[in-house]
Amino acid sequence: MAPPRNQRRREALADAAIAILGTSGIHALSHRAVDERAELPAGTAANYFATRDELLAAAARRVFALHIAAMETADSQVRGPVDPGGLAELIGGALYYSAAHYRTRYVAIFELTLEATRRPALAEALSEMAAATLDVTIGQHRALGLDTSPAQVQALITLFSGALLTLVAGPPEAVTPDAAVALARCMVAGVLATVPGLPWRG
Repeated sequence: MAPPRNQRRREALADAAIAILGTSGIHALSHRAVDERAELPAGTAANYFATRDELLAAAARRVFALHIAAMETADSQVRGPVDPGGLAELIGGALYYSAAHYRTRYVAIFELTLEATRRPALAEALSEMAAATLDVTIGQHRALGLDTSPAQVQALITLFSGALLTLVAGPPEAVTPDAAVALARCMVAGVLATVPGLPWRG
């Protein structure tokens, strides 16, 4: 039997899973809990995602899609090519926005990342999303007039993830625009100085 095609309902179920993961942790997640959180009839989540691995992967893909959409929105508001300083401002803004406004979403993805160390199917799904994130981010850098190499972009993604984990795991009051931009400036300066890449186009 083909899976249900109601995309809005799929997203609602994935959003419910993210909310549970981000507030109560991986052990609180079940098909029944997702149905209750989404205020849908019992059995709905299981009808869309037959296994726990499918439910976990759906939550991860939803976070990925929302994150990319937010990046694209931020980039679309930038006029003209950016330099390293402008890149740091963009990364800092994304870091602050993610940690301050979507803390639950990113706590959820870190829960999923840890769970993936015990679930090969989830690890494979996250690996595919990581590769897609790299490709999308490289494309965004090119659209912004940046000559960052794939290795530099990957380094920035890795550092961004680590900084985001630190911020969402710490006290909310520590998450400020100034703190996020300061971290981003260190990331960009360090990566451009130490990771091989193309000459900067300026």
